[in-house]
Amino acid sequence: MIPIKETFLSFQGEGYFAGQASYFIRTQGCDIGCHWCDEPASWEFKSGINQSLSNILKDIKKSNVKNVIVTGGEPLIHDLSNLTNEISKNNFSLHLETSGSYALTGNWNWITLSPKKIRPPLKSIYSHTSELKVVIYNNKDFEWALEQERNISKFNNDCLLYLQPEWSRKEIMQQQILDFISKNPRWKLSLQMHKYLNVK
Repeated sequence: MIPIKETFLSFQGEGYFAGQASYFIRTQGCDIGCHWCDEPASWEFKSGINQSLSNILKDIKKSNVKNVIVTGGEPLIHDLSNLTNEISKNNFSLHLETSGSYALTGNWNWITLSPKKIRPPLKSIYSHTSELKVVIYNNKDFEWALEQERNISKFNNDCLLYLQPEWSRKEIMQQQILDFISKNPRWKLSLQMHKYLNVK
């Protein structure tokens, strides 16, 4: 079993499925270390809880939701094949949130790629990406977004593109984001709805 930090029922707060009730599986372990990370407690590889896949499945079924979201940490540090195989047998829609910096494992209905400059995605992830979500902390991140759009355009023209302001700078960057999206209409705004609602 892969190390798990926590599991919980909440709303998907970001991207295309924002507002939909979802069951989250947060894996333990990340070696990227974004300074604005929401869950730095998920970085340590030796932490986490011992939770069997059978217990997780029971909990998912009790939640009565369709979407199961695997996030982190960085989930792809782990081999996710067994996890997704077992959950998919029960007809849940499996969503992955990843930086794309490790090889893709598991079978997914939806993949959200949130690329990080400190460790860029592997090129192989782009053709599998359902939505690209670039976090905007400062003006240099717009250049990074355009670079990622170019990479996506080589492999996957159906991918959705989102800019998401880093939470502590959402007011500071709002005008720059609006200016960017008005000039680059393929991009849309993603907001962290769960933070406005003060839920996990």
